[in-house]
Amino acid sequence: MKKTQIALAILAGTLMSTAAQAQSSVTLFGMIDTGVTYVSNQSGKTTVKMDDGVNGPNLWGMRGAEDIGGGTQVIFELVNQFQVDNGQFMPNSSLFSRTSLVGVTNDRAGKLTLGNQYDFMTDSLYAAGNDPAQISGHFYGFRAGPFTKLALPQNPTGAFDWDRMAGERIANSVKYVSPVYDGFSAGAMYGFGNVAGSVGAGNSTSFSLNYAASSFGANAAYTNIKYYTAGSPQVSVRNWGLGAHYKFGAWYTNALFTTVHNSANGASVYEGSVGAQYRITPALAAGASYMYMKGNEVVDNNHAHQAAAILDYSLSKRTDVYVMGVYQRASSGGQAQLNGMNSADGASSGQTQAVARVGLHTRF
Repeated sequence: MKKTQIALAILAGTLMSTAAQAQSSVTLFGMIDTGVTYVSNQSGKTTVKMDDGVNGPNLWGMRGAEDIGGGTQVIFELVNQFQVDNGQFMPNSSLFSRTSLVGVTNDRAGKLTLGNQYDFMTDSLYAAGNDPAQISGHFYGFRAGPFTKLALPQNPTGAFDWDRMAGERIANSVKYVSPVYDGFSAGAMYGFGNVAGSVGAGNSTSFSLNYAASSFGANAAYTNIKYYTAGSPQVSVRNWGLGAHYKFGAWYTNALFTTVHNSANGASVYEGSVGAQYRITPALAAGASYMYMKGNEVVDNNHAHQAAAILDYSLSKRTDVYVMGVYQRASSGGQAQLNGMNSADGASSGQTQAVARVGLHTRF
């Protein structure tokens, strides 16, 4: 009898463990990109350098879900961004500073998350597939340009990734994304400033409206970030944008319009870009894009034209090799500066700057 009871207890424990495993999951994931880049002009000199995180950031992370019944899951995500070429964290970053969040999701009620997470300029415009940089110049193809007088707070060049499409985050934030109704969904986000004595100081807001069908999608996003320093006026940086994409046959096309405004000095810049990718074979794809950027009088009315192209060959479902080029021409008197040229001598000494790159990209 005792042996039977023991056997039944072991069997019950095994079944309960199996059921728990079936209702919960943890996934490890990541991607790595590295290669060699030629830069035509950095402070008047050519450069050949090893550079990583261009055709997608170098990420390692984990995400998990626990089914708690009623169609509801508790979810979490922890993601670290690192530098492949030297093994270090990104500057001013730490473990899981790319994203760290926890929340709940339900197909009928939507998703609510809390932590350090992307705003909707990234989620709704970039992640939805509307950015031509995704199918051409990637990190080098994001927005930068001859706009250092934008003077964005906590920005390495004053204009680096000025429309937040390279994966900027909002700390201490709460984000809600609605379920999809007939292709439509919406989102709202609030970031707490955590300033004693003032709920509104240093806070952030972001909103989105999205539509997705089988081959077409369109998205709109708005983000306002407030930067607080004790004893100084609060600075507000506002972004908004519209994007769309359409897939037909072997073609994938997209278009994007984004803006930025800095309340501290009144500087504003906008851009419009279009892109197309053609899948030549199942393994080989070619992409190209064009972008025009224009600033107001605070940034000397500077403008810039930018073109990018890529030829990408898939060695497998997870790994590809590519050849990429990006070219920017600034207006007279402006200094061209491609995204990612962030060092003190990153900008061109003149109106033009170009990069050419050969790289390897893998996902796991």
